[in-house]
Amino acid sequence: MIPLYVLLVVLVIIIFSGLVSVNQGTIAVVTMFGKYRRILPAGLNFKIPILERIYKRISIQNRSIEMEFQAVTFDQANVYFKTMLLYAVMSADAETIKKVAFKFINDRELMQALVRTIEGNVRSYVATKKQAEILALRREIVGSVKQEVDQVLEEWGYHLLDLQINDITFDQVIMESMSKVVASNNLKAAAENEGQALLITKTKAAEADGNAIKISAEAEREAARLRGQGVALFREEVARGMSDAAEQMKQANLDTNVILFSMWTEAIQNFAEYGKGNMIFLDGSADGMQRTMKELMAMMQMRDGTKQTKEPLK
Repeated sequence: MIPLYVLLVVLVIIIFSGLVSVNQGTIAVVTMFGKYRRILPAGLNFKIPILERIYKRISIQNRSIEMEFQAVTFDQANVYFKTMLLYAVMSADAETIKKVAFKFINDRELMQALVRTIEGNVRSYVATKKQAEILALRREIVGSVKQEVDQVLEEWGYHLLDLQINDITFDQVIMESMSKVVASNNLKAAAENEGQALLITKTKAAEADGNAIKISAEAEREAARLRGQGVALFREEVARGMSDAAEQMKQANLDTNVILFSMWTEAIQNFAEYGKGNMIFLDGSADGMQRTMKELMAMMQMRDGTKQTKEPLK
């Protein structure tokens, strides 16, 4: 007969074997005779010893994987993608955990299906676009893939949290041609900017020259007007002085031709004094002097006649 204390020891061992510790962020799936029975949350749990067993521990924390794959555009250009996928179990309820636990044999099969699904959706989208459009459609690619993949993952009990396309590259030949296009566009933009700057500089310079010419012309016009006024005043004063001198000589019964002779000799003196080496030919003969005096006298008579004609009009 088995001693009582042995039975107690066996009973204690059986009871303790039924205690199960589940880590935080993890849910344990319990089966009985190979059939799903229930789930165990985080903490200390109890399962029926011998009959129930832990089939799988499922993490409900976020998980990420990195992928590198190739796609072909509509115009037959190779595109190389580097992506980061962030996903997690959709919820911690029993039905979702049941899907996660039994849809795939193991995590390796899940990863393979997930990666191939992502690659297939990206390739399908890229195949409808041209090479020149791909770089500008990064956000559209992510949006299209997330919409398609989310539906598939939900059937597996997972939810796609984020999909990041970290890098998009092409074949070396295409990359070099794209660099040349960018460089030529930059040179073109620089030339256009330089041309615009030169145009603005020349326009401003032309405006400044035009304003300077305008100011100079206005100043010259004002100077000419003032010079004309000065000459007019000079002539007016000369005429007034000659008229007064002639009247005084008439009152003194003197010949007014003396005034003309005096002006003639003063003119010759000024020619000699301020000529600065210039040569002026004058007829110094008696006939030349007589002819010159007659011309001056005719001018005086013409002036007197004009003056007498204007006086009655007043």
